[in-house]
Amino acid sequence: MTEHVVHPLPPVVDGESRVLLLGTMPSPKSRETGFYYGHPQNRFWRVLAVAAGEAAPTSRQEKLDFLRRHRIALWDVLASCRIEGASDASIRDPVPNDVAGLLRRAPIRAVFATGETAGRLYDRLCLPSTGVPAARLPSTSAANRGRWPEGALVERYRAVLEAAGQERDA
Repeated sequence: MTEHVVHPLPPVVDGESRVLLLGTMPSPKSRETGFYYGHPQNRFWRVLAVAAGEAAPTSRQEKLDFLRRHRIALWDVLASCRIEGASDASIRDPVPNDVAGLLRRAPIRAVFATGETAGRLYDRLCLPSTGVPAARLPSTSAANRGRWPEGALVERYRAVLEAAGQERDA
């Protein structure tokens, strides 16, 4: 059964953010935990941590610190939609977040969509106002495990850290 969901989480961004990662909409588990990629089977945090050569952050504060340390902003393409559970394929009536406004407020130089649906929705709903193309990354969802083993995800997600730059801007 589909439900109307309004995005409950603010973007994670600051004046040091260089890369923006965009999902589609927080899953029911993420909405329950109050933070992005909150389902324990989602490989997002583990994949990014391995790509960075670090231990995976577990607490909300550790995740915030990880994002800030690596100059990564995090948000979702959609402000609201009708969705069944966590199924991106079921999304109907999508309304975009103000990604263009976020890009005007932070020195972000690269945008990545974390999954094909996020990429398609970004291209259709956000790209016309941002003018910034989003590189597509594979979804880290457990449902994508068969198509994308963790090692392959780590290789693809290294592009996020490279785009953010490991050294501080001079």
